[in-house]
Amino acid sequence: MTGSRLLRSIGAAAAVFGLMAGSAAAAEFEWSFQTSETAGEPQFKIKQGWAAEVGKMSNGRIKIDILPTGAVVPHNQTLDAVSSGILQGHLTDPSYFSGRNPAFSMLGNLVGAWGDPLEFLEFMKYGGGEALYNQLVEPYGVHLIGAAATGLEAFVTKKPIRTVADLKGLKVRAPEGMVYDIFRKAGAAPVNLPGSEVYTGLEKGVIDAADYTVFATNHAQGFHKFARYPSYPGFHSLPMVDVSINKAIWDKLPEDLKTILKVSVDKLAYDLVFNLKKLDLEAIQAAKKDASIELVNMAPEERAKFRQIAQQEWKVWAAKNDMTKKVYDAAVKFLTERNLM
Repeated sequence: MTGSRLLRSIGAAAAVFGLMAGSAAAAEFEWSFQTSETAGEPQFKIKQGWAAEVGKMSNGRIKIDILPTGAVVPHNQTLDAVSSGILQGHLTDPSYFSGRNPAFSMLGNLVGAWGDPLEFLEFMKYGGGEALYNQLVEPYGVHLIGAAATGLEAFVTKKPIRTVADLKGLKVRAPEGMVYDIFRKAGAAPVNLPGSEVYTGLEKGVIDAADYTVFATNHAQGFHKFARYPSYPGFHSLPMVDVSINKAIWDKLPEDLKTILKVSVDKLAYDLVFNLKKLDLEAIQAAKKDASIELVNMAPEERAKFRQIAQQEWKVWAAKNDMTKKVYDAAVKFLTERNLM
């Protein structure tokens, strides 16, 4: 072989190798996961950080595009979208699917149960919550990678809520499901609005108050312009962040990538809790400097009254089907063993 022919052969081989290397460097799996937040919210950015970490941990084999609420389907239709493969996954509050099965509400947001997000995460990781959730969700063609949480949700309102009696007649935004029913039992007049409409709802008087999310996010969204009496710490709600994937995709994944996803979601759970707690503390300090805002901390005895109303409603929901009864039994056992009831 002449020198020129040898060089051409080496060049051709190098070109082929380069194409192979480029192919190897491309992601094996490219997925879109829709969230329940708008793109500007802290939770959304933390979830984007999770996707980036999955990319690094998998050495580029997995690429996840994080989408804001409504990007592909409405907030309450992501379960069907993930099941059908329109989306490959979601990070959302399962309460939105309570119309499909009331157990989504019980697992997604057992209102009045949790005084701290770590209590909820312990229940999900070690109290049987995640196994129950997969019993619920896998028949829909979806698999729970893991549960995360934000923190106790702050309550924003146009009038101070110091007692349960103050809730009477209050037009409060609440998602569909158990939280809606509990607010109604407590005397409020709940209104079902997506989170993306809370600001305009408060501005236009469609609602007087909102059960939405943590204090820092509420404050950053500017809800205090209309609702100047935020409750802090929160007294009622701590929703699950459901990080799920299409089950057919999950079942075909190599075990090392399944492990990476599970470990990454465990880390996401703590990233959400503690980053949002830090932001809450910063936002509280800013709110204290604003004379137009009054922080309201409901008294312990009033919190207990609200929890009693919630616990009575748990029993109503427990009777809805076999799965809600399983969730009720597991949660009550967990809370009772830890003297949290």
